[in-house]
Amino acid sequence: MPRPADPHARDTLLTAARAEFARKGLRGARIEDITAACGLSKGAFYLHFDSKEALFGEVLAAFEEQLGEVNTRRMRSTEAFFREQGTVQPDERLQRSERYQRFCELERTFDVEALELMWSYRDVVSVLVSGSQGTPYESLLWRMTDAQVERLASDFQRLQVAGAVDPEMDPRLLASVIVGAYLLLSQRMVYHTQKPDLSAWALTLHRVFEGGTMPRLDSLPPSSKSSRPKTSPSKTSRRGQQRARAKTHHTPRKRQ
Repeated sequence: MPRPADPHARDTLLTAARAEFARKGLRGARIEDITAACGLSKGAFYLHFDSKEALFGEVLAAFEEQLGEVNTRRMRSTEAFFREQGTVQPDERLQRSERYQRFCELERTFDVEALELMWSYRDVVSVLVSGSQGTPYESLLWRMTDAQVERLASDFQRLQVAGAVDPEMDPRLLASVIVGAYLLLSQRMVYHTQKPDLSAWALTLHRVFEGGTMPRLDSLPPSSKSSRPKTSPSKTSRRGQQRARAKTHHTPRKRQ
C-alpha cells in the first residue's frame, strides 16, 4: 500500500512556497527551490499539490474565505446595531454622543481584525499586486477589490439615506479610496520587519474617514444645527468688535 502523505509536510511546503512567491513572484518561483527550502523532495510536493499555481490558489482561497467571513460578521453586527439601537443621526456625530462612540468602537474592532488578516497574508497580497503577471491570477486582485468597493458603497449609501453622513459624496468613489488605502497598507506591511501597532493604524484610518464623511452643516435640519455646542468668540474677534464700537461712539471734536 502506498504510504499516506505527511500532513506536516503539507504545511511546511505551504510556508516555504509563500516565502518563495514573495521573493520571486508566482512565475519566477520554482518547485525545486520550494522543496529545497524545507528539505523535501519534488515527489513530496506532488503528493500534496498538482502545481505551484494550485498551491498558490489554495492559499488565496483561504485568504478570501477569511476576508469574506470578517466582512459578513461586520455587516451583521452593523445591522444588529442599527436594529437594536437605531441609526446614528447627524447631530449625534457632531456631538459625539455615547451611541455614536459605541458605533465607532464597533467599526474600529472590525478594522483591526481586517488589518490583522492583511498582516497574516501580506505576502499573498504582494504577489497579487506585483508578482502574478502572466498567470491566471493576474486580474484576481482587482476583482477582489471591486467586490470590496461595492460592499462599502452599499454600506455608505445606507448611512446617507439615514442622514448620518454627507449626502453629496459619491459612495463608490469613497469606497475606492478606502479600499485603495488598505491595499497600500498591505504593501507597506511587506517591508515591516516587526508587526506595527495595527490598533493605532485602525484609529488613524477611522478618524480620517470619519472626519471626511461628516454631514455638512447646511444639510442638517434646524434642530441639529441649534444643538451644536456654541463656541465663545476668539480674542481677535472681540478686539474687532471693540474697535467697531469705538468708531460708532467717538467723541465729537471741539470747535476752534
